[in-house]
Amino acid sequence: MIPVSRRHVLGAGLAGAGSLILPRFAIAQADNRPSINIAVQKVANSNTLDNLREQSNVGERVFFSSIWEPLIGKDWIGGLKRVPQLATEWRRIDAQTVELKLRQGVKFHNGEEMTADDVVFTFSRERMFGATEAKNRSTLKASENIPSPRPGKELPPEVSATARRAWPDLIRVEAVDKYTVRFVNATPDVTLEGRLSRYGSDIMSRKGWDDAASYLDWARKPITTGPYKIVEYKPDTYLVLEAHDEYWGGRPPVKRIRFVEVPEVASRVNGLLSGEFQFACDIPPDQIPGIEKNAGFEVQGGTILNHRLTVFDKNFPVLANPLVRRAMTHAIDRQAIVESLWAGRTKVPKGLQWDYYDDMFIADWDVPAYDPKVAQDLLKQAGYKGDPIPYRLLNNYYTNQVPTAQVLVEMWNAVGLNVKIETKENWTQIMERSPTRAVRDWSNSAPFNDPVSSIVAQHGPNGQQQQIGEWTNEEANKMAEVLETSTDHATRRKAFRRMLEICEREDPAYTVLHQNATFTAKPKSIKWKAAPAFAMDFRAGNFAL
Repeated sequence: MIPVSRRHVLGAGLAGAGSLILPRFAIAQADNRPSINIAVQKVANSNTLDNLREQSNVGERVFFSSIWEPLIGKDWIGGLKRVPQLATEWRRIDAQTVELKLRQGVKFHNGEEMTADDVVFTFSRERMFGATEAKNRSTLKASENIPSPRPGKELPPEVSATARRAWPDLIRVEAVDKYTVRFVNATPDVTLEGRLSRYGSDIMSRKGWDDAASYLDWARKPITTGPYKIVEYKPDTYLVLEAHDEYWGGRPPVKRIRFVEVPEVASRVNGLLSGEFQFACDIPPDQIPGIEKNAGFEVQGGTILNHRLTVFDKNFPVLANPLVRRAMTHAIDRQAIVESLWAGRTKVPKGLQWDYYDDMFIADWDVPAYDPKVAQDLLKQAGYKGDPIPYRLLNNYYTNQVPTAQVLVEMWNAVGLNVKIETKENWTQIMERSPTRAVRDWSNSAPFNDPVSSIVAQHGPNGQQQQIGEWTNEEANKMAEVLETSTDHATRRKAFRRMLEICEREDPAYTVLHQNATFTAKPKSIKWKAAPAFAMDFRAGNFAL
């Protein structure tokens, strides 16, 4: 890797030589890096590339490691430990404050250098909340003298919702000097460093925002620091990225990346085998043997930091009784799903948590046991009379989603639950609040190694379930606040266990089905390693022909 300062000198010298000796087209032809096509199920659910609006599995694939970058990174291949990224170092000032030194010489896709001003703006009220006023504790505090957005720069509600989940008590971000920033929280928070590494805390160019005519113009071509920059985005069709040759982490090994939306698995596989695509994503386990029969191809992947869930709306009349929801959790043979639909390539986890929580991991916890008799007894106690329970479903947004739903319905029907699948076209229809919203599919990730990143962020007071009016529990919300503000390890661990008891057993908000897994097919001739995530890494050192 050429150091930034040396690269600038070499770049300037080569540019000068090129202008005198070689015509421009000859320079372009000299770039022999490959271009690749990647078949994906979808590029983005929101039809934007805004990291705060597109908090999704499909978005993570194209955002992380390619377009957006945080101050503190994650070593995806090396045990998921935190590593310097756009910040070179950081230190705790106190329980509420973290100070970071920025990497110098980092260039945005517009050629501007990243400074503390860009970091401050990234976490500003204008960027995260727009004209929305902070109304309670769990809203980012407004900085002084920040004007309301000009017409066209109003933010969609999903942006501020994510900001509240990610940074519920952030007071301000200060520029200590050009390359030093300080994050100040309203309450003690042992997870500040984790929040800085999470998807959604990535840095953007202030000038890029100011230059954009509207929010949508910016959101479809944000100016960031990643190794690849956006060339063209056609929603619901494709996204084209091009190498950012001034990338601080070294010259990207791929000239151009084209993510193409190919919803059907068979079309993704056929396109791979024919050479149309170099990578095919979201391969179901039953397709892997067929692909690998061809000696020139392989499938990489495995379990990731994401769990598949079934989620309940306790406002639906039948589900208002927690006994019915508890019965649904005990009617599921999770291991049978893992073995039959995933060929044993994933596992049933210990509830909504991951081993990488380290000493916050509750090792003696488990998902509700598969016990049809218990399920039937609970339904009898609840006085359930066979009323229909709608189950909203997308067509294989998740790998094996439809087969899994069909198996679940059979298991529920076997204990006397009258669950009916309702297929929907998009997430808006899935989430729409109506008399028929009852059960839906979802998945939850853990952006950093603490329960705050998942059970609190998704099911706590600022979590999606409560924001859309699907579920709430007063005691669980109190436990969520303890997890977010306490600095005592034993107290936090006790609060996490209590949240699990409430959310998974007593008053179920969801039930975990299995740990998610993702599989990507490619030619063996391409030297590339899959990370334990949806994200695809094409930085220097992780791609070669």
